[in-house]
Amino acid sequence: MAISRRQFLGTLGAAVGAAAPLTGSHAAGKTFEGHPDSSGVLHDTTLCIGCRKCEQACNRVNDLPKPEQPFDDLSLLDQKRRTHADIYTVVNRFEPENTGATAPVFAKKQCNHCLEPACASACFVKAFTKTPQGAVVYDESLCVGCRYCMVACPFEVPAYEYDNPLTPKVTKCTLCAPRLAQGKLPGCVDACPREALIFGKRDRLIKIARQRIMDRPHLYLDHIYGEHEMGGTSWLYLAGVPFESLGMREDLGTKSAPELTSGPLSAVPVVVGLWPVLLTGVYAISKRKEKIAREEKQAVLKDARQKAREELTAALETQREKMTQEKTAAINFEVKKALEEAAKKEAAPEDPPADRVEKNISGTQTPPSPGTGQQEE
Repeated sequence: MAISRRQFLGTLGAAVGAAAPLTGSHAAGKTFEGHPDSSGVLHDTTLCIGCRKCEQACNRVNDLPKPEQPFDDLSLLDQKRRTHADIYTVVNRFEPENTGATAPVFAKKQCNHCLEPACASACFVKAFTKTPQGAVVYDESLCVGCRYCMVACPFEVPAYEYDNPLTPKVTKCTLCAPRLAQGKLPGCVDACPREALIFGKRDRLIKIARQRIMDRPHLYLDHIYGEHEMGGTSWLYLAGVPFESLGMREDLGTKSAPELTSGPLSAVPVVVGLWPVLLTGVYAISKRKEKIAREEKQAVLKDARQKAREELTAALETQREKMTQEKTAAINFEVKKALEEAAKKEAAPEDPPADRVEKNISGTQTPPSPGTGQQEE
């Protein structure tokens, strides 16, 4: 039976919460309101034109591998892409139905940098950290590769370097934390030509979003996505259509992941007893993620093999045509050479008959002159 992360954590929390009084333990019941003056980004999807400049900038500033298809190839927008080990952000095009939208809507996806990150909560070695500035950063030197962060993330953002067998690591958007430390804007924000991305203090961004909704209620839904979802995120979104139609989950609720698991974490004795259940559930979800990743990898390998076969077939066909041309040229050359030799032989004088030569050697007569024939005899 399929079960979502939220359902799993909620069920576990409820079970522990019910059992906690038996041990005298109580849930902490505390919520984290986020670091004061932390920063974030406001993404106004009504202004986005799907130019992919943000993707290109992200690739450049993070020194990621160049993609097979160039960033000016906008046909990729028709695919519902997700972040990958070497792709920290993607823009997808949506054509929402029954929403009143008269034109395609473009939406950017990356790590939302939750105020209380589920990835950091799930990481038992503290490889993920929510910085006071707003970014959720990752320390690969601490990571043990359990990938529970991938299971815990409600937005399915962290990726894993499956193609790196020696030193694989988890990857995701860093909110350009190194650039922020230098006083620079995140690469995507800096590259956006339409100001569909605005960087600033999260509180100020919420005020800007509310003002836009108030000024143009016919253009925006009265909903700032990320203000409360999963306890709030540093990335905030505005849209004129339901966020669900843009591939964004609206069933996450307003509680953060740590709040959902505050019961289990405070009721340690019960957690110890339920730890095998937790691990089993996480293991099952992790296996499902692995299966999906394996299927995606197999699909990529299948496409690569098909492409290699097509290239090999084309190369062989080219080589065959080249060899045919060379063979034809060689035959023509030999025929021409034989004809020239035959022509030379025809043009050369004929040798005297052998019997007359023998008669000249043994006797006294000389070979008849050409044209004299039998008359000289």
